[in-house]
Amino acid sequence: MAQISRVLHTSFLPHFPQSPLPPSSHNGASPAVPFRYRTRSSISSSPSTTSRASEARPIPWGCEIESLESASALQQWLSESGLPPQKMAIQRVDVGERGLVALKNIRKGEKLLFVPPSLVITADSDWSCLEAGNVMRRNSVPDWPLLATYLISEASLMNSSRWCSYISALPRQPYSLLYWTRSELDTYLVASQIRERAIERITDVEGTYNDLKVRIFSKYPQLFPEEIFNMRTFMWSFGILFSRLVRLPSMDGKVALVPWADMLNHSSEVETFLDYDKSSQGIVFTTDRSYQPGEQVFISYGKKSNGELLLSYGFVAKEGANPDDSVELSLPLNKSDKCYKEKLEALQKYGLSTPQRFPLQITGWSLEMKAYAYLVVCPPNMSQHFEEMAAAASNKSTSKAGINYPELEEQTLQFLLDCCESSIAKYTKFLEGGGAPDSVPTNAKQANRKLLLKKLATELCTSERRILYRTQYVLRRRLRDMRSGELRALTIFNGFRKLFK
Repeated sequence: MAQISRVLHTSFLPHFPQSPLPPSSHNGASPAVPFRYRTRSSISSSPSTTSRASEARPIPWGCEIESLESASALQQWLSESGLPPQKMAIQRVDVGERGLVALKNIRKGEKLLFVPPSLVITADSDWSCLEAGNVMRRNSVPDWPLLATYLISEASLMNSSRWCSYISALPRQPYSLLYWTRSELDTYLVASQIRERAIERITDVEGTYNDLKVRIFSKYPQLFPEEIFNMRTFMWSFGILFSRLVRLPSMDGKVALVPWADMLNHSSEVETFLDYDKSSQGIVFTTDRSYQPGEQVFISYGKKSNGELLLSYGFVAKEGANPDDSVELSLPLNKSDKCYKEKLEALQKYGLSTPQRFPLQITGWSLEMKAYAYLVVCPPNMSQHFEEMAAAASNKSTSKAGINYPELEEQTLQFLLDCCESSIAKYTKFLEGGGAPDSVPTNAKQANRKLLLKKLATELCTSERRILYRTQYVLRRRLRDMRSGELRALTIFNGFRKLFK
């Protein structure tokens, strides 16, 4: 799977009305919480420390880049292990460093892959080290940390593991945000809300590892030696899960790693996804378009913003090419508000906070964001509506059509415009070179990494600012029309007054 040109799961737009995500889209479970065993660390734990350790001591398995050689070895092993003849082959491609390319004409509606369950990694897979697997299961470790530990255990065995060829074809260090240092996040993503999501994710992984270390690894050091099971290797294994794990609804919703299928790259122009086919007893997908020999074959990882793609896969779609793109806008309560305490209590009752992030798309904003903005500008004499507004902002309102307060409309739109323009200013500062100064690279490898990360950040910030510009235009126009309408109404009213006088 090409990490620099692909995309990850979790609905990043929990408040945006949209069709359900395909149940098997990559990272089918929520990104930040699903794998959490129990987290004790906080956001202050330094991601940069972990990343520096990773750079100093590279992962001893996988490939430096996603090479065709390791992929060809994987294909050969899969064929020898029961993968049926394929209509696709691994080749170097334009979208992604490598991908699956059609060898023959492929019809629309045709089923492809047929990966047998014996070649799929799930929480039920047999461990090469049986005792380690038994310890993890006796402790009822959830699927995500269990699979992360399983990957490390099998990878450490090298040729002794049946998954050796698969693990050798996995990237040693992809460019998803899990592998960016805190300094890189602060330098390149200072304007984007995805920075906060990345810090949350890194903190979650660190907390999960620390809990496993305290509860299990430290008690069984002969099975889980720290030189193998450490923060560095857990960052690697969780990075693999975030970018490759799928949920298979026809296998009772199991999450799984599917070798060969995870060589497929993402396209927003297709909607097909992976699932288990009972008739053929294999993991398949059904094409929703035809392919000619030599064309790259795609699947969908779900409806994801460019921020999500960068967060989990390390790439950003071309500007304007992602119809599901969005940007998160942060809305704060004003601490000087006379009703700040009452408003905050109403928000907290419905699981919200301040500031609260809401998604914007090129097509507009959500009803939930509008309801939150109503609450922010609501005056004390309307305090009886605080709870209704908070409920609507959390999508827990009993009203299907949303709420409407005409008397607050102008003030609400102006508040949203102010937040939007504040965010635009941050993006513009970064894109025009006014951000924090870059550190000076000490070698060619660091220089190349710096160029790549800056390119990715620039592409993301450009696409997110584009959405903000569109929102700014719409808000300004609505306010202009509203104010000119009010002026016309006042002129007419004054005319009537003069007439009657």
